[in-house]
Amino acid sequence: MDALKEMAVFAHVVEHGGFTAAARALGLEPSSVSRSVARLERALGARLLVRSSRAIALTEIGAEVHAECARIVAASRQVQALAAQHSVLPAGTLRLSAPVSLGQLWLAPLTADFMRQYPDVDLSITLDDAEADLAEAQIDIALRICTAPPQEAAARRLFAVPYVLVAAPAYLAQHGAPVHPDALPAHRCLHLGYGAFTPAWPLRRGEEQADVAVSPRFALGNSLALSLAAEQGSGIALVPAFAAGAALAAGRLVRVLPDWELAGTYRRAAWLVFAAGPHLAPKIRVFVDYLAGCAAPA
Repeated sequence: MDALKEMAVFAHVVEHGGFTAAARALGLEPSSVSRSVARLERALGARLLVRSSRAIALTEIGAEVHAECARIVAASRQVQALAAQHSVLPAGTLRLSAPVSLGQLWLAPLTADFMRQYPDVDLSITLDDAEADLAEAQIDIALRICTAPPQEAAARRLFAVPYVLVAAPAYLAQHGAPVHPDALPAHRCLHLGYGAFTPAWPLRRGEEQADVAVSPRFALGNSLALSLAAEQGSGIALVPAFAAGAALAAGRLVRVLPDWELAGTYRRAAWLVFAAGPHLAPKIRVFVDYLAGCAAPA
């Protein structure tokens, strides 16, 4: 870094035609500018300037070195201008990851309005239920459903994600509706088979708690697909409420044990997770604020 500073000082000396003028432009003492050029000459092992009481002149190698130093200064100014532009206006490509079902049902429909509001921001969205590393995957923001966000990242809570038990009316008509969690092991149970989810279903009703171990006939790593399987009468499924919302509203699914709530690892929320730091890019800030202002999925 010291060498780069000395190259920049040298370029200013040539640009301004002398040490005093360069010092004035840089806000330095002329003696400091002179010492900086002398250090650069010693480091390169070559004389760059011929000094006189009235003017300076470039040596042959000095002219070649100055051409490269001038390019460095120009590139530095361009980088500073670019950084200034991006620190003020939301622009560029915003890379996001989101769970598949929440991305399809909630996130994707919201993108059109965001892009109308911020025409200089492009979106690149990856839908994956696996939690990718932000830095390794070069992701700006991750939408995650979790019990708590990672401590090393910045995060903003969006909304609670309740989990519910659902089944098709035809299945319940044939097999009967359980009136207590203890009856669940006797039913065909459909299970989210990924991550921290296990076939142990913790349920709570007031002070009463039931930890039910089921033997799932069907495990599937996608909540929307699991909800669709339940619609076909496959059994009782445990899914996030948003995945079954449309089917519940249409009567294709009904709640099972609606007076019981899921506890433990199933008490989750949707979070926006992004890299911590003092310099948050405007494109990240406006997208976080935009999603935080959107309603939770029905």
